[in-house]
Amino acid sequence: MKKIILSICILAIGLSAAPMQMQKNYRAVSVDKATLVKQGKEKMYCNVCGMTLPMFYRTNHAADYKGKHEQYCSITCAIEDKVINGKKLTNFRVVDNTTLKFIPSQDAFFVVGSKKPGTMSTISKYAFGTKKAALEFQSKNGGKIMNFDNLVKLVEKNQAKDMAATKKRQAKAIKKGSMMYSKMCKKTDKKFTSTAQAKSFIKESQICGNIKGKKLQAIAMYLVKTNR
Repeated sequence: MKKIILSICILAIGLSAAPMQMQKNYRAVSVDKATLVKQGKEKMYCNVCGMTLPMFYRTNHAADYKGKHEQYCSITCAIEDKVINGKKLTNFRVVDNTTLKFIPSQDAFFVVGSKKPGTMSTISKYAFGTKKAALEFQSKNGGKIMNFDNLVKLVEKNQAKDMAATKKRQAKAIKKGSMMYSKMCKKTDKKFTSTAQAKSFIKESQICGNIKGKKLQAIAMYLVKTNR
């Protein structure tokens, strides 16, 4: 009898833990489910912040620049590339959270400010290919439905605030990256112009072993800051 009760308790714990894990990793999908539109060694990483795209895939955006496809972890990074970096981006696309495929941003229905986590912003932004799907998501998670033009205006309005918060987080990560680099990595004098470039080099060269996730991000950001 005790064994039966114990088995039921273990099953109950497993079932209750699954939704919590899904909530924690909501933005992430496996690499095989992610569409990566960029070419080259840096295709796995956001153009602006360098974060690994499949880890934030449900908030991914894409655009074209000088005949090439660019991909971003978020609309915040896409707008930063357009407004702050001055790139004339065209053909904006966004991941449809229903199909996990890219759709034209102008055709999407965005649920803004839901209880799901935001990417590079405290305000979350998730896209859907149909209004019905957006309403279903909104009914469960809250938020406001917007079209792409109004979303861009909101992001541009909050850009300075979001960038300030990001720089504060990045400063802490860079400090940790410095300590990890000195302890874990073979030294390099290679110059880097972006976090994506540094991450690609670290992974390919294995100078820090087989690292990934936050450690890889932090060390890459440190190398960008020091190896320019």
